[in-house]
Amino acid sequence: MLVPLLLAPVQAQPAGAELVLGQSAPLSGPSAQLGRDYRDGALAWFSEVNRRGGIHGRRVRLVSLDDRYEPALTLRNTRQLIEGERAFVLFGYVGTPTVKVILPLVEKQRIPLVASLTGAQLLRTPFRPMVFNLRASYQAEIDRIVATLVRSGRHRIAVMHQQDAFGDDGLRASRIALARHGLRPVVVAGVQRNSTATDAAARLVHRAQPNGVVIISAYPSSAAFSRQLQVLGSRAQLMNVSFVGTGALQDAMPGGLANGIGIAQVVPFPWDRRVPVVAQYQRLMRRQQVSARFGFTSLEGFLAARWLTAALQQTGSHPTRERLVNAFQQMRRVDLGGFLIELGPRDHQASDFVDLTFLGSQRWSP
Repeated sequence: MLVPLLLAPVQAQPAGAELVLGQSAPLSGPSAQLGRDYRDGALAWFSEVNRRGGIHGRRVRLVSLDDRYEPALTLRNTRQLIEGERAFVLFGYVGTPTVKVILPLVEKQRIPLVASLTGAQLLRTPFRPMVFNLRASYQAEIDRIVATLVRSGRHRIAVMHQQDAFGDDGLRASRIALARHGLRPVVVAGVQRNSTATDAAARLVHRAQPNGVVIISAYPSSAAFSRQLQVLGSRAQLMNVSFVGTGALQDAMPGGLANGIGIAQVVPFPWDRRVPVVAQYQRLMRRQQVSARFGFTSLEGFLAARWLTAALQQTGSHPTRERLVNAFQQMRRVDLGGFLIELGPRDHQASDFVDLTFLGSQRWSP
């Protein structure tokens, strides 16, 4: 049975009452657009919740600290959020290496970590009772990417990966996905996190003459690598996992250079108003911003915020972290408005939705 989620009507707001949500994300530096877009989408929903009186009379306050996609800063920020800001929950962290470094603290403090922008297996296996994932795994994304390449007759597939926990997870997933089709990577190339020094990786891949490339990197490295591979004359089909950031990648490759590049997506198409939650997202983004910019990352933040507040509603007027965990686990099958989620006591993976998009010479528009 599908359970629709409804927002409570506007009600009086007790002075000073609030629920603090702590977020560490890249808000400056090479990967900043990912963090800012995710936060913008989340704030569009949280602002609407507060406009209507909050959660059982408590305002929702998102405290976002900048980590520039560097794990050492993420760990420092997380301690500040837990000890200084007294965060009730950690929400919307961005990246695998940054999340990996805080997992011991999450488990020690028994604080829920909700809707991180990563599909890494380390958040899914082994089972982590305080971790709740909204998005599909990188394994699911890469399985879809590789199957699509193989069906189109592209069997010489290379892998370019970021040299950290994110890239390692994606490389592992790529090997598994290729093995399902009796294949191996024709070549593997690595790049440093937050780096645009990808010339060597592009030359290495080009020499192997692949006709498909799986790219597991954030947008600065992916854009630089893709441009350099095109300059070398490669006609390989380039495919990115969702973490690359669709709008950010297109911004980093002006002049139509991104035309034809594929990207896996873990949320619905942000311009499809036939999906009820997408129409709501667009309306509330416009309310927050004079010139609202829609995109996959901000829609993911919006969906994550909706999901979290739905669970918070179920914790009652005296929320505890234990009650929040129980609320998540009781979401057997919930409809967020055309985006279905389902969890259980030993299943903290809310969605397995994966789609593929391909960039064109023109931007998608509202």
